[in-house]
Amino acid sequence: MYNWSHIDEEAMKRENPEKYRLWRLTQMINYDLQGEKLDRNEVMDLWSEIKGKIDPYRRRSMEFLLWGKRYSLPTNLTLWNKRPTSRP
Repeated sequence: MYNWSHIDEEAMKRENPEKYRLWRLTQMINYDLQGEKLDRNEVMDLWSEIKGKIDPYRRRSMEFLLWGKRYSLPTNLTLWNKRPTSRP
């Protein structure tokens, strides 16, 4: 995983390993795995702590993959139900 936020990972890992674990997992989900694999059990165990920091569309995908939750799109997000906007 490439660290885009310029955080000193070694210092964070040394000073607060649990915070580093949550940060790293969130970064991997939001940005890129770079060939690494996520541990399904770890993600499921920490889900309540990290789900607020994950992109909403990725969160929906992860919830579907982990628990099989299906969502219906709100009517304002579907192409077919979109109302035309009036221009002045």
